[in-house]
Amino acid sequence: MAHPLPITLHRAMAEDAATIRDVTRAAYARWVPVIGREPLPMAVDYDQALREHRFDLLRRGGETLALIETMLREDHLWIENIAVRPDAQGQGLGRMLLDHAEAMADESRRAELRLLTNAAFGSNVALYQRHGYIVTAREAFRGGVTVHMRKRLGTGGGRV
Repeated sequence: MAHPLPITLHRAMAEDAATIRDVTRAAYARWVPVIGREPLPMAVDYDQALREHRFDLLRRGGETLALIETMLREDHLWIENIAVRPDAQGQGLGRMLLDHAEAMADESRRAELRLLTNAAFGSNVALYQRHGYIVTAREAFRGGVTVHMRKRLGTGGGRV
């Protein structure tokens, strides 16, 4: 059954730092036993990150369900973090946020998006690959493997 309230996209503000931290910690908690430590996004100072990066939040009513953290770089849009609350996973919110990132990249005339993830996060790697991202590198990191990924956009972006 569809939820009666629509999902809306909002630009995060400084007062959203605690919510961003809580959503991120909840989203990444499932990976702690997989990799034997807290994933790095669980330990970020989100008050500082909000001053330095862009955050966009997906909300239903007053509740934040998911978020994306991005940085505009000279030749690409960097996706630092995507987090979806556990009780909101499987609803296509990650795909919505990836589509939003592509629109931001295109509006900013960047023809490429980049991100990295832990190879142990198999469902995340698979989501990015289904969305058109390719693996560009793998490197050892803290006892695991970091997977670097990118997606090139069509001819609409990248006009510098």
